[in-house]
Amino acid sequence: MDDAWFKENDKGYARPTARSRVLRNNATEAERKLWLHLSARKLRGVRFNRQFPVGQFICDFASRERRLVIELDGNQHAFSTEYDERRTRFLNAQGYKVLRFWNNEVLDDLDGVLTVIGQALDNMPSPNPSRRREGSLWNRRLRDGGA
Repeated sequence: MDDAWFKENDKGYARPTARSRVLRNNATEAERKLWLHLSARKLRGVRFNRQFPVGQFICDFASRERRLVIELDGNQHAFSTEYDERRTRFLNAQGYKVLRFWNNEVLDDLDGVLTVIGQALDNMPSPNPSRRREGSLWNRRLRDGGA
């Protein structure tokens, strides 16, 4: 196996994390403004990631736990509706609900955007609570029979 074969066939290598990093470092004003309110679980205690890859697409904001994607669209999206529809269908097929906002909505009416996102989160089913890990140190019996 040479390096070229490995890079072409290794699924992990194709993950667009480098592109995500570039996008995070070059965020639009609207993305930076919204991120101030989504980061660190500030909205409904839900964790969001910025520029998160799902399949071949990189989502502006995504909550993996709640399966919610938030996309901010600039003027270029007015001309790429077919691409955006295909992207939304793909994300829906992966189990994500997609909310789209224009950049100017975030810049001019941030409270309204946060209200819509909050309502979407309120109307989504809660994720299943995690099971207690089998093999946890805290539920393992000691060798001498003590608890």
